[in-house]
Amino acid sequence: MREKKRCAWCLGFDQYIEYHDTEWGVPVHNDRRHFEFLILEGAQAGLSWATILKKREGYQKLFADFDPEKVAQFSETKIEKLLLNPAIVRNRLKVNAAVNNAKRFLEVQKEFGSFDRYIWQFVGGKPIVGKREIMAEVPATTKESDALSKDLIKRGFKFVGSTVIYAHMQACGLVNDHLTDCFRFKETKDLK
Repeated sequence: MREKKRCAWCLGFDQYIEYHDTEWGVPVHNDRRHFEFLILEGAQAGLSWATILKKREGYQKLFADFDPEKVAQFSETKIEKLLLNPAIVRNRLKVNAAVNNAKRFLEVQKEFGSFDRYIWQFVGGKPIVGKREIMAEVPATTKESDALSKDLIKRGFKFVGSTVIYAHMQACGLVNDHLTDCFRFKETKDLK
């Protein structure tokens, strides 16, 4: 049986392949899932996605199953305990940013009715299909990620630079950057 053609970035280990094959590039319309990826992508800044993927279960457990209302209530004592736990990236700025971002996330939900409604406006309500043939064509940022990043920063979010936000857009399917010869490109290109 012939192996499926995949984007080369995911071929490091089974969990990476599973993530690529089932989640990456699939449009997300669930606020808790958006919040999860904001935490994870912020934690990833300066690190590899593989590192974060391996710690995803730890984040899920320690960050209240990615419930922004609960994370927004984390105390300094709770944060200090988190910083001792090797199940996550123990970076004070990133953990503090996650708690701050939970508060900002709730503000966006209140203003727009949902974070999903807010974030999808930056791509006109439907995924941007990259149609890229090689990894070198995949950008680190776009005008859409620049605009979203700028707006999030204006709203007080942290660790939401354009590169981090573009990764969020890819993960949550606002952008489909599966290479055109990847089997997932055809499976995801018409999803909304």
